[in-house]
Amino acid sequence: MGSGNWSTDVYAAAARYRAASGADAFGYDNRIRSSSPRRSWKAHPSLDPHGLTVRESRDSAEHPTSLAISVLFDVTGSMGGVPRVLQTKLPDLFGLLLRKGYTEHPQILFGAIGDATCDRVPLQLGQFESDNRMDDDLGNILLEGGGGGQMTESYELALYAMARHTSMDCHEKRGRRGYLFLIGDELPYGKVKAREVRSVLGESIPEDIPLPRILAELQRKFHVFYILPAGASYAGNSEVLGVWRKLLGQNVLELDDLDAVCETIAVTVGLGEEAIDLAEGLADLADIGSTAGDSVARALSGRSPGAGR
Repeated sequence: MGSGNWSTDVYAAAARYRAASGADAFGYDNRIRSSSPRRSWKAHPSLDPHGLTVRESRDSAEHPTSLAISVLFDVTGSMGGVPRVLQTKLPDLFGLLLRKGYTEHPQILFGAIGDATCDRVPLQLGQFESDNRMDDDLGNILLEGGGGGQMTESYELALYAMARHTSMDCHEKRGRRGYLFLIGDELPYGKVKAREVRSVLGESIPEDIPLPRILAELQRKFHVFYILPAGASYAGNSEVLGVWRKLLGQNVLELDDLDAVCETIAVTVGLGEEAIDLAEGLADLADIGSTAGDSVARALSGRSPGAGR
């Protein structure tokens, strides 16, 4: 996966078509909701993790130095606006990554996280893509809007899938980790449960895996960040922030404007790749006409140079 090139023109044409036809950017979600009772909801086949083998980020003649970037967001009731913001701001994300030279060959995977204790679709994972198929992956995500209401979602199950079911040339050929951004507002469960791995991914593991152990495994492949945006139910919650900071240190980012999420991701990658410093990243935002600079500065200014590398 990961062939082809992103085109803002293709993205804009698709957006114009949807606007003219009255179609929603999240067409699969619309179809499922209008045609099926909740008890029968399933992930789109392209995103269904059941039977998952591996999601790949590969070098090619077009992309000889691929860099894997993963963005997984909570789609429970408190976070339903995140995927729509991501979808509308994809051109901004790619504009910064490519036109500003933060990385030459990004390959982006989108995924969605729910609650495996109660949701019909607690995990959805796309592929690493370099072209407009990533917009298609977003459009196929089911925005279930569930969650258990106990300030905990199944982030740990997503971490397990990304640790055990990804293969990336940036890591395997060049010893460079990819980037993984979790966007949410709740806590992870304390362990990856074998029964949930069996029911959601269809595979057997011999025992439950404590969260710190699977996170350590994941961090051998990815720089892992957690973004808590304003407007979410638990924005600013000290317990949520404390637990994630214990797990990820200064890679926990509080974002006071959800609309700045794509810019925050792009500048964080630029910093991690040592393509820019924060001042240069903020200047780049101004150069492309983004108004997210102040929010990005507040989210990233507390981090030490080189953090996350």
